[in-house]
Amino acid sequence: MPRGTTKRRPETLARLLDAAFEAFAELGFHAATIPEICRRAGYTHGAFYSNFTSKDELFFALFDRHAAATLDRIAALTGEHLTVAEFVDRVSRIDDDERAWYLVTTEFTLYAIRDAAAAKRLAEHDGKLRAELVQVLETTLGPSSTVDLDQLARLLIAIREGALAQSYVEPAELPPGTLERTFLPTILKALFAQ
Repeated sequence: MPRGTTKRRPETLARLLDAAFEAFAELGFHAATIPEICRRAGYTHGAFYSNFTSKDELFFALFDRHAAATLDRIAALTGEHLTVAEFVDRVSRIDDDERAWYLVTTEFTLYAIRDAAAAKRLAEHDGKLRAELVQVLETTLGPSSTVDLDQLARLLIAIREGALAQSYVEPAELPPGTLERTFLPTILKALFAQ
């Protein structure tokens, strides 16, 4: 991918990412074509290919943007001296775009399970996100001698993703964040000295 910098490049990237997110959420990863993404962004195919080589690469740029925003939000809590229950309550809150993001990432994950190259890249991106989450856990909850924090980060992500799936299917019976707020404080208190 060409990496030349222009004054308009950040705006172009932002518009392409926003258009892709909208198209992936509305149409699905496979149905959202590069021409459709370009149309929504108001750019030509040339603008797309001067920034990305494929839809996969575009997805990973979206992944990185979303992960950075999520981690920034969580990291901002580390200086607030919250109890475990307060910390869980705050990180269990669901942003307005979370349902759309869930749809996009779930579909891409299914695709990656079937495609070894996509799976490898997704695992690398997931690993970076988990490493950051481990840092937040250590900063917020302190060290734990009883658990591998990378494995705990995997479990916390699995709980959140599984809980969201149930909440989006049955929102009246299980509002988003309910399972996390109910059970995670007990689990985390058992693993960390508080």
